[in-house]
Amino acid sequence: MEAPPDNDVLWARSLHFTHRDGSPGLAGVSLGVREGEILAVSGPRGSGKTTLLRCLSGLVPVRCGEVWFNSSPMHTLGPMARERLRRDRFGWIDPEPVLVPELNVWENAALPLMLRGAGRRRAKVAALEWLERLDVGDRARSRPHELRHAERQRVAVARALAPGPTILFADEPTAPLHRADRTHVLRTLATAARSHGITVVLATHDPDTAALADRTVALLDGRRVHTVHLPEAPDAEGRAACSLSV
Repeated sequence: MEAPPDNDVLWARSLHFTHRDGSPGLAGVSLGVREGEILAVSGPRGSGKTTLLRCLSGLVPVRCGEVWFNSSPMHTLGPMARERLRRDRFGWIDPEPVLVPELNVWENAALPLMLRGAGRRRAKVAALEWLERLDVGDRARSRPHELRHAERQRVAVARALAPGPTILFADEPTAPLHRADRTHVLRTLATAARSHGITVVLATHDPDTAALADRTVALLDGRRVHTVHLPEAPDAEGRAACSLSV
């Protein structure tokens, strides 16, 4: 087993994945992610972007291939060790905001920090800082059901950033947002990553989102490719997105 390069905080070699229904997810994907880099994983829907992020983050076990984090193998870890790693070192943003309905906004944003053992006061301060940066600080005491959809997604982004993860995995994080909201959230993500040294692995089929990354890896049918043309599709405001050539 060969260790990855020292300057790669995340490294994968020859990842294969098959879904439970037998359909292929990944077919021999290899890549490296440098510390502090924003890497976009692009490609059309169904190309394997989410599957790749789930394998890289330890959400699903790697049965064929290797994943290394900070020069330590992740693919040999058991379920509990992977869970601790995700809790302590990784952040995750889903395409749709999943918040705890019984908690208010700042409690939702502070939850990962409190699960790590941070005191309530410290966790609240960190959560409120990110909620303010994402323009939802005034909703800190609201419940999720009182928020607009775009506001809930901003809270989910704040929740992922508040603990200061080493790596932030973002799976189509701006998919539910309108263009103005999308631009603001993306700029906040990019600024946070660079100012706090957070590595970001971002899955997207939107060329405007991919353009903010330092580097782009393109997938098609579970394989890395050199060029992928994204089909035109209406965005959240009903306008057609342009195509991307990588």
